[in-house]
Amino acid sequence: MGAYPFILVSPSTRGLSLALTRHYLCTTKLPVYATFRNGSIKSVSENILSSLPDVDASRLKLLPLDLTREDSISAAAQQLSDTLPKDQDSYLQTGFFAGGVLHPERQPADLDASAIQQTFQINVIAQLLMIKHFSRFLPSARMADLEGGMAKWVHVSARVGSISDNKRGGWYSYRASKAALNQVVKTFDLQLQMKKAPAMCVGVHPGTVKTELSRDFWGGVGKDKLFEPEYAAERLAGVVRELYKYDHPV
Repeated sequence: MGAYPFILVSPSTRGLSLALTRHYLCTTKLPVYATFRNGSIKSVSENILSSLPDVDASRLKLLPLDLTREDSISAAAQQLSDTLPKDQDSYLQTGFFAGGVLHPERQPADLDASAIQQTFQINVIAQLLMIKHFSRFLPSARMADLEGGMAKWVHVSARVGSISDNKRGGWYSYRASKAALNQVVKTFDLQLQMKKAPAMCVGVHPGTVKTELSRDFWGGVGKDKLFEPEYAAERLAGVVRELYKYDHPV
């Protein structure tokens, strides 16, 4: 039975996520499954492929998915399962989970219950539910000798999620949610090790990327520290690609 590795990017329609989707379409020959919340499959596909005239459009597989609803996450996972070939060993080679929201609270008076709930829903709870419903696509222990090394499950975290590195305060819910996400990453990675799966879970920090999420802070970031999404995507993908060199000890 042959292997059928694929890539998953969720979400995939804006900023860093869009750049990651395009990067993998341009630099690999693998199917790229990409999730989207709004719009039609046709419009989303046209947007992603608009600057990629030489890419085989059939490699892009779109999955509707709303990170605020578990039934939507579950349905997207089932749709993915239904589209995979049944006569091959299908597995997720690289998954990027980049959903995130930021409400900048500079002082306690800025804290708002609904904003805090949204922050944790997208930055933490949705990430846990993606693990719940999509981790079944990671390779099992019987698929130990994968071409290209271990499979990678990647969450986009943030440096401000570090407790020891917090020197300035502020951003209460965003910092707390990313710290929680870092714990999720560590816990899931340990689970993969215990199962002896040829896969790892990691968190990555892209720096300050020039997206809508960080727009309010562009002015306070040096030009050499404010990265275009395409540059950040290329660098992140490069880091993740090299992770197989540091496989988990058995």
